[in-house]
Amino acid sequence: MIIIPARLASSRFPQKMLADIFGKPLIIATAMNAAQVDDVVVACDDEIILDLCKKYYIKAVLTNKAHTSGTDRCAEACRILRISPNEIVLNVQGDEPFLEKEVIKTLQGLVKTSDFMASLAKRITQQEALDSNLVKVVLDNCNNAIYFSRASIPFNRDGIQAVEYYGHLGLYGFYNWSLQEFCSLEKTLLEDIEKLEQLRAIYYQKCIKMAIVETKSIGIDTPSDLENALQKQSFVVL
Repeated sequence: MIIIPARLASSRFPQKMLADIFGKPLIIATAMNAAQVDDVVVACDDEIILDLCKKYYIKAVLTNKAHTSGTDRCAEACRILRISPNEIVLNVQGDEPFLEKEVIKTLQGLVKTSDFMASLAKRITQQEALDSNLVKVVLDNCNNAIYFSRASIPFNRDGIQAVEYYGHLGLYGFYNWSLQEFCSLEKTLLEDIEKLEQLRAIYYQKCIKMAIVETKSIGIDTPSDLENALQKQSFVVL
């Protein structure tokens, strides 16, 4: 199952879930794209999005406005829907309307090899690593995440040419039992500082299994991201 958390308010891009993507609202375009892979449920915080999903025949549940992360919203949706503890649950962000089917399927498969949760990253340039809107991740020798940051990591002090940078993709894979456990963990100072919820897992030594994928998808975090994505995408979301 794919759950898409959708919050109407957004500090960097007000009401971005309603932004137009080739004639459809962003959240609808994202849900329709993800539905090519698996069943989709939108976990929203406002009846505006709930009604919009009904209009497009997309399953949605209304969740608590007080959630501070999309993963917490997904966990509540699973409780509302009474999802089995062993069900694989993918948290796909509502601002990823161009995510390739192969990428989503890769995450599904990766969850089956993980002890707790899984996520994905892509190779990026050193220049791209300087963008604080693009989250970076550093991996260990088993492709488990060591740390995520909005800063450029690893810091290339001596200008070594062979350094690889990885940009984190905004989606996670859990079993429902591990999703509920993640959300039961006390929130940490690290995740509050970086505004990155996945740091909660690392703080409590919960393994995040990573895979590097090829993708041309562009997440919509800001109005400039939207303009850039619409210019670069060569296909129309169905």
